[in-house]
This record gives sequence, structure tokens and C-alpha cells, in this order.
Amino acid sequence: MRDTLLIALYAFLGAAATGLAGAGVLRLVRRRSLTASLTVVAAVAVGAMLAGTLAVAEAMFLSGHDLSVVTTVAAMAAVVSLATALLLGRWVVARSRELTRAARSFGDGGDFSAPHGPATAELESLSRELAATSARLAESRARERALESSRRELVAWISHDLRTPLAGLRAMSEALEDGVAADPDRYLRQIRTEVERLNDMVGDLFELSRIHAGALALTRSRMSLYDLVGDALAGADPLARELGVRLVGDRIEAVPVEVDGREMSRVLGNLLVNAIRRTPADGTVAVAAERSPDGVVLSVSDGCGGIPEEDLPRVFDTGWRGTHARTPPAGAGLGLAIVRGIVEAHDGRAAVRNIPGGCRFEVTLPAAGG
Repeated sequence: MRDTLLIALYAFLGAAATGLAGAGVLRLVRRRSLTASLTVVAAVAVGAMLAGTLAVAEAMFLSGHDLSVVTTVAAMAAVVSLATALLLGRWVVARSRELTRAARSFGDGGDFSAPHGPATAELESLSRELAATSARLAESRARERALESSRRELVAWISHDLRTPLAGLRAMSEALEDGVAADPDRYLRQIRTEVERLNDMVGDLFELSRIHAGALALTRSRMSLYDLVGDALAGADPLARELGVRLVGDRIEAVPVEVDGREMSRVLGNLLVNAIRRTPADGTVAVAAERSPDGVVLSVSDGCGGIPEEDLPRVFDTGWRGTHARTPPAGAGLGLAIVRGIVEAHDGRAAVRNIPGGCRFEVTLPAAGG
């Protein structure tokens, strides 16, 4: 028993010395190819066995003949181990290089395509992660292109919408200044109208900038949709009368919601103004509010004749107008973008769909608890 323990001790000491030396070599080659590291590991495995055997032989526990046999076996094992390590290392390195070349497609704006052929579980997992990342990047690029296109359209339309009233204001102010205005009071009323329109446009731009910057601070309170819709209908009634449009709000439930009253009034006001302006005279704009499995659905239906199916996904985009006209009543294309931003800030969603004779805008909000 004592001899066995001594043999184990000598073998351990010899193998441990080889292992420490191998660890030092691995540290030196850690930045080199994986093939070098695998070769070192294979050499350490065989070397540790051989060092332990030599230590036992030196302690006179092993005959010279037995030592020769063990050394020959270790040498053959070393040849096979090193050859296997080299082949495995070259295969793994080749797969890694293929993966590296495929990953370069990220920088070129292309889609990632995983190399074909077998791979280790780690490389296969890395390929799946790279493919998923490529898909997310492609979606992000598509959203960025869409946003950039919307920004360009918005800048073009806002520039036109600002230039037109400013030119009119300058002409009317010059006429008043030169004393050639036939009806100064009418000019003053028109100037006030244009200033109010410009003020509304600037207000929309400021609101949209707050939404995009994530700086829209909500002050929520519990209120009834019945009261909220009633106030919005009262505010939109003068415009509806002016344009000959009927406002209907006969399906409004007194459903409690927890919202920012000021911001939700803006949502309803934008939806109603949009519906009234796009509904022909003698048409009807209907407002409804009712419970649903998802919470509370507030809807505004108009008689605009419908929206082309290809335009439906863009209705709430910044700058979308639904017409190539760059003059009112098309507007600056900000109202519906503001609607979506405010609704999403309330953890809700805004949607639109066509109905016979027009379209229906729906705002879904979480129902108030309790």
C-alpha cells in the first residue's frame, strides 16, 4: 500500500510539473491560432503521462525494460495526439474564418448567411445569434430609411406651408403700410387667421419633438370617456357646422380611464378635425366609445371615401397627408403622428381601417382598474 501511494505521488509530481509548464506555454500562445492551443493541450496530456512515468522510474519503481516500453507507447500516442489536434484545430479555424467572412456582411449592409457544413455546437450557436442579429439590423435599417423618408417629406411640406402664409402676411402688411388696402379690417382678420394657423403648426412641431424625444410627461387622472368625448365634440362642433358636417356621438359608454386629460383631448381633437375636413358636406362623423376585451376602444368614423390599401400602413407616419396637395386642408401631416405618439405613451395603440364610404380610426386604451 505504501509503494502504491509513493508511485501515485511521484506520478502526480511529474505530471503536475508538465501541466504547469503547459499552462505557461498556453498563456504565451493565447492570442495565436486555436490550432496552436490544441497542439499544446495534446502535448501536455502525453507529456504529463511520460513525466509521471519517468519520475516513477527514477524512484526505482520501474525496470529499464518497462520504462522503454512505456516511452515507446507514449511516443506513438504523442504522434497520434498531435496529428489529431492539428486536424481538429485546422477544421475549427477554417469554420471560424468562414464565419468571420460571413459576418463582414454586417458592415456592408447585407444579410448574414451562415456557412454550410458541420460545425461545433458553439460555432453553430454563434451562427444562429449572428443570423438573428442580422435580421434585427435589417429591420432597424428599414425603419431608419422610412423615418428618413418621412423627415424629408415633412421638411419639404413644412417649408411650403410656412412659405405660403408668410408670403401672404408680408403682402398684406405691405398693403396696410402703404395705405392701399381697400378693406383694412378684412386684411387684419386674415392676418390674424394666418398667424393662428402658423401658431398651431409650430405647436404641432413642438409636441411631435417632445414625443420623439421621449419627453412627453403625462399627468394621469381617472375620468370618464363620456365627459372626455363630450368636451371634444363641443370643441369640434363649430368647424363641423362651418363645413356642413354632422357630428354623431350616440354610442358613448361612461367607461372610466386613467389618462392625461389634456393630451387625450388633443388626440380626440386631432381625430375629429381630420375626419371633419375629409368628410364632404352633408356627411357624418360618428364617435363611439365602448369596452372591449383589450380595454377601451374609442373610434372616429368619417365619410372620406376610404384610404388606398397601400397607404393604410403609413397613415400615422410623420408627414403623411394622403394627398399630394401641399395646401390646407391637407395640413402639415403631423396630427395623426401626434395621435399615435400620445396613445402609445398611454400604453395604448392607434389603428385605422376602411369601412363602407369612409374609414374608422380606433384608439385602444387600457381600462382603469377598480
